Amino acid sequence: MLNAMFFYRISRWCYLHHIPVVPKLITLLIFLIYNSKVPYQAKIGCGTKFGYGGIGVVIHSESIIGDNCSIGQQVTVGGNSRYPGVPVIGDNVHIHKGAIVFGGITIGNNVAIGANAVVNRPVPDNAVVAGVPAKVLRIKDVE
Repeated sequence: MLNAMFFYRISRWCYLHHIPVVPKLITLLIFLIYNSKVPYQAKIGCGTKFGYGGIGVVIHSESIIGDNCSIGQQVTVGGNSRYPGVPVIGDNVHIHKGAIVFGGITIGNNVAIGANAVVNRPVPDNAVVAGVPAKVLRIKDVE
C-alpha cells in the first residue's frame, strides 16, 4: 500500500546504500503528498505503521522508533530546545492521534500513549499514559 511508511522505507534503503539525491527527493514527495516530515535518517523499526497513511506526522531525524509500533495522524516525535535530545521509542508502542513526544526521553515497550497527550518524561514498559503533560494512568498486566 502506498503511504508515508512505504516511501520512507525506499528512501531509507537508498540512504543506507549511499544512493545520492533520491532520499531527499522521496522525503520531499512524502511532504507534498502526506504533509508529513518522515526523514530517511530516522531509525524506524520493522512492522511500524502510520494511521491514515501518515498524514501530518512529524518525526525528528535522530529519533529511534522500535518494531511493530502504531503511529496515528498528526503525531509529533521530536526534540525541543527546552528539553534537549530526541525520544527513543520501544517496541509495540501505540501513539494515538495528535500526541506529542519530545525531549531526550525513553518510551518503554508495550506502551499506549493517549490521543493529544504531551509526553516529556520517560515512560516505563507496559504503561498507559495520557494527559497534558502525560501521566501514567496504569501499568498493563504482562500476561
